[in-house]
Amino acid sequence: MHYIAQICLNQPTVIIKYKKKSNLMHQQDIIETLKKRRITLQVNQETLAMLSGVGLRTVKQFESGKGNPTLETIQKLADVLGLEMQLTIKKLETENEDSDDIV
Repeated sequence: MHYIAQICLNQPTVIIKYKKKSNLMHQQDIIETLKKRRITLQVNQETLAMLSGVGLRTVKQFESGKGNPTLETIQKLADVLGLEMQLTIKKLETENEDSDDIV
């Protein structure tokens, strides 16, 4: 059995459309969305780190694409920036499934 995780960041007044065939928001899309929102709100990295409780180094690494933040870290940043994070996990059916057990 295979699963796919999907993360989506929503802003009440902004609709983000992607040219990709799937709704899946890739890591680079998440980074760009959070960074653009931070800049739009005129919040610097230091203030974002302080308000979110996330380390400044973590914020800098994340925005530069070098970090690998947890979902909890992304949620903290999104909350401070007024973004909503939705996580959807979908079960993908395969031809050779013998049971419904999750491994």
